[in-house]
Amino acid sequence: MSQAACAALSDNDGGLKREVLAHAGNRWSLGIVHILGVAGTLRHAELARRLDGATQRMLTRSLRQLERDGLIIRHDYGEVPPWVDYTLTPLGKGLLVGMMPLWRWIIDNAAAFRTARDRFDSERNSTFVEPRDGLN
Repeated sequence: MSQAACAALSDNDGGLKREVLAHAGNRWSLGIVHILGVAGTLRHAELARRLDGATQRMLTRSLRQLERDGLIIRHDYGEVPPWVDYTLTPLGKGLLVGMMPLWRWIIDNAAAFRTARDRFDSERNSTFVEPRDGLN
């Protein structure tokens, strides 16, 4: 089944599927999709307030990518000062619903991830030898 999925993500469509899949692994895109899924339609400034740590550039870039892929709709009211808001599309809601099992799996396995990281780090630190700088 995984081979079929990988084959379906081939480059025969100009990388479209892989680019859209990148949203699923992008912190800001997922944050935007989640926030709009929970809160509904929001203005740019409100999204920025809710996305802790996102720069203006990163937020704008992520919104454009999501809009381009049909996951959100941007509505510009053409007013001064600018009034623009964003809403999830049915496709965007589908992404949100599709990510829920993965998020649940990550949450359910967080302790195992921590244990594996601790084991890896302690093994790596116990065998790590400080490189010589040639000054000795």
